[in-house]
Amino acid sequence: MAKLKLKKGDTVKVITGNSKGLTGEILKVIPASSRIIVAGVNKVKKHTKPSAKNPQGGIIEIEATIPISNVMLLDGEIPSRVGRKVVDGEIKRYAKKTDKILD
Repeated sequence: MAKLKLKKGDTVKVITGNSKGLTGEILKVIPASSRIIVAGVNKVKKHTKPSAKNPQGGIIEIEATIPISNVMLLDGEIPSRVGRKVVDGEIKRYAKKTDKILD
């Protein structure tokens, strides 16, 4: 399993697929399948039975997962690849386009 370079809370832009061009914040990272859930991206309709949480039941819209390879990290407004380098004895993430430390 490869080390993923994106984290929960990062702002990303979708670069391919049905949601191409949309931006959002990462809500969840699933390393086992290299997929992520991004707020407001790849919305799907889910049919739900009535429950205590949703007594009415019906159709709700939720975000589905997308492959992590379909997104790029946004450094400000600029989409950039992410690298890792050692700074002061610690491994830090940085935006390759601007060479800015992210953490």
